[in-house]
Amino acid sequence: MTIYGVALLAFCYLAGKLLGFLLGDLLQFDGDIGGVGFAMIILILGHNYLKKKDLIKAPSTNGILFWSSMYLPVIVAMAATSNVHAALSGGMVAVLAGLIATIAGFLLVPVLSKIGRPNTEEASE
Repeated sequence: MTIYGVALLAFCYLAGKLLGFLLGDLLQFDGDIGGVGFAMIILILGHNYLKKKDLIKAPSTNGILFWSSMYLPVIVAMAATSNVHAALSGGMVAVLAGLIATIAGFLLVPVLSKIGRPNTEEASE
């Protein structure tokens, strides 16, 4: 059932956050260090283990795949929001650095999209 996949994902999230806070305490940092990364590693290892032991069925796997595909974009959006908030409170230098990096990224899209693509004139010969 899909609910078992969601339950596994929730367990991995909680375990990852716990490990992240423990690592933060160990390094004397007030916060979570790598909790999301730990959660994804635990999820991958747990899912592979359950699949090898044939303890997880296709609907549960579909639940894991669905929520894990939703999980990363949400985390990235949350991190981006906090980075923007930190940049705005950090002053104009941080905002300027962010704007320059964003503009450079937009300008490099055409250049990077041509890498690895065969030349259309050579391909037609």
